[in-house]
Amino acid sequence: MSRAKYGPASRARRKRVSKMAKGYRAGRSKLHRVTVETVKKALMYGTRDRRAKKGTFRRLWILRISNACKELEVSYSKFMKGLKDAKIALNRKVLADMAVNDASSFKKLVESVKKK
Repeated sequence: MSRAKYGPASRARRKRVSKMAKGYRAGRSKLHRVTVETVKKALMYGTRDRRAKKGTFRRLWILRISNACKELEVSYSKFMKGLKDAKIALNRKVLADMAVNDASSFKKLVESVKKK
């Protein structure tokens, strides 16, 4: 009879991968070799997309600020330059939120930048 080595460790490894593949369809959740490939790919996609999300949100914020600036007859680039010259340290996330939710304070901010 052959000797079984590393049984518990191998089973634990396969079990860990199988848990990660829960909800996948057909062989992707049943067959170990396919499951390993699928889970590895899914983890890679997750890492890639978490990084991509940051750029996506930045583009959204810039678009919102730009549209709000256009309504007040100032370009985005001139507005951002004015903020920098006036030493107003607000990031794009906060500016975009102001532009959408608090238009009056954003308008005051634009007016103060226009004066400079």
